[in-house]
Amino acid sequence: MSFFTKVHLLLVKLGALLQTPVLLIIRGYWGWQLILTGHGKWTNLDRVAHYFGTLGLPAPKLSAMMVASTELVGGALLILGLCSRFASAALVVLLCGAYYTADNEALHALFTNPDKFIAADPFLFLYAAVIVFCFGPGWLALDTFLFGKKAE
Repeated sequence: MSFFTKVHLLLVKLGALLQTPVLLIIRGYWGWQLILTGHGKWTNLDRVAHYFGTLGLPAPKLSAMMVASTELVGGALLILGLCSRFASAALVVLLCGAYYTADNEALHALFTNPDKFIAADPFLFLYAAVIVFCFGPGWLALDTFLFGKKAE
């Protein structure tokens, strides 16, 4: 076995060992941030509804309540690792909607000015939700205890 093969296998093992802690950190940190933003929207619902109205969203108060609820519940589910792929899928849709409505200029700059796309508010939330959706919650999650190894 060559030196590079040995190094590669060592790095594969190291990556596998780090997968669950990294996913736990992502779920915990970004789940908490989503809870905070959802709570902020609920406590300032009239102001958020007014802002949504300026964006041309239909039923701005209902939209604000739905967005705030999705952020709160989705964030809590991410932290717990419960229904992680369902929660992250809902958050991906929500955050794509945020790009489309509130950060449309950044969305259109995805290929012409990627820095603008990355600097937009929804980016890191979207990035975290996509990671959890694609890779699962890791084994240290309620999904794993409820659904077994298939949840990863």
